Amino acid sequence: MVIMGVDPGSAVTGYGLIRQEDDGWCIIQHGCIRTKGIRDLPEKLGMIYSGLMKVICEHRPDVVAVERGFSGKNLRTAWVMGQVLGVSLLVATNSTLPVSEYSPREVKLALTGFGSASKEQVQFWVTKLLKIEEASLPLDASDALAVALCHANRLDIP
Repeated sequence: MVIMGVDPGSAVTGYGLIRQEDDGWCIIQHGCIRTKGIRDLPEKLGMIYSGLMKVICEHRPDVVAVERGFSGKNLRTAWVMGQVLGVSLLVATNSTLPVSEYSPREVKLALTGFGSASKEQVQFWVTKLLKIEEASLPLDASDALAVALCHANRLDIP
């Protein structure tokens, strides 16, 4: 089974793919879709959509898990983040893939045992569980891999 995790963000959307193997989960790929500096929202959303579709077409995951929660300091931020989340869900749906959503608290709790863990704590556990170098893992990609691992945990697959 291949799980794709997505951490939607308006400036950086992280993604990560993991595969089930005999001895647990291993990483297939991770990365970030960067739209920082682009002011036109439709262009940003288009880049995120195209980037995620490219990953799905290349790796053919069995399921997509998306982090649904976001905190907006103002209404505009919340509105933009809602649209980015919508695009992430649309990519999975248009690819006829099952999609699951998890709150940041659920993801942190599943990985660290602490629902208010920092991004760095989540990254630490992602690198340990997937046996990868912490230095090579951007925080947004780490968060996406954490979402994928959270989904794997919910499936109760060893």
